[in-house]
Amino acid sequence: MSYEEKFIFEDRTRWQDCGEGMRRQIMGYGKDLMLVKIEFNKGAVGAMHSHPHSQSSMVVSGSFEVTIGGETSTLHAGDGYFVAPGVEHGVLCTEQGTLIDTFAPCREDFL
Repeated sequence: MSYEEKFIFEDRTRWQDCGEGMRRQIMGYGKDLMLVKIEFNKGAVGAMHSHPHSQSSMVVSGSFEVTIGGETSTLHAGDGYFVAPGVEHGVLCTEQGTLIDTFAPCREDFL
């Protein structure tokens, strides 16, 4: 995939291993925005971290315990969340599932 590619096809986009029970596909990006799909096995942990990007995410399937700034909520398919820049956050997958993450600006460290 290249910068500002117009069409991105799931079956032609490589998966990146993200550690135990997680993998991601970058589904589009430009300088100011990035879209990422992440699949989680049950029990997989997206460790607590922060970054200088705004993040808005949606649960496509499964369920997740999402912690943002010390507050935790259980989210299911169709639910979403927002993380402001610099705020600590992480997830625990409680039922195998998929998240769609958007980042502004682009997460250069994912490329």
